[in-house]
Amino acid sequence: MGRTLVVLAHPDLGASRVTAALADGVRDLPDVTVHDLYAEYPDLRLDVPREQRLLVGHDRVVLQFPFYWYSVPPLLKKWLDEVFERGWAYGPAGHALRGRSMQIVTAVGGGEDLYRPGGLNRFPVVDLLLPFDATANLTGMRYERPFIVHGASSIGDEALAGHVRSYRALLAGSPRRAAV
Repeated sequence: MGRTLVVLAHPDLGASRVTAALADGVRDLPDVTVHDLYAEYPDLRLDVPREQRLLVGHDRVVLQFPFYWYSVPPLLKKWLDEVFERGWAYGPAGHALRGRSMQIVTAVGGGEDLYRPGGLNRFPVVDLLLPFDATANLTGMRYERPFIVHGASSIGDEALAGHVRSYRALLAGSPRRAAV
């Protein structure tokens, strides 16, 4: 299977219940590196060459974050903008990520019923994550099916423990192909 890099992005992980539990649940897995961007870069200044070396040293890239306004927390957006640069990640000479896989792991505050046609947010979360599919395609990565925890704002302990077990199993096994 190879090595997995979990790029964790939560601006206040200490106040997080779901994102923190998921990350803590996989930290001890062999061949899994959990890389907490906010802990690593409290000044928000990225070490781009270091981040690129981390990516090259792993076969699977998991972007783990809370779902913020149909997107990612600001530091993860900055990370994508600066690290996935033209000539390295894409473009005529940009092949550094080719052949790797990308997977999204996200916690969504609202229930699945709110993310559907006719629901408050109109679209399923998998549809709102399609820009990551496009990013994976542009960089020559395989886009794997997202792992989504709905109802994070009200999830019970037993349900959360089940999601942590599923996440561990996912990272310990093979990636799931995107059903998009």
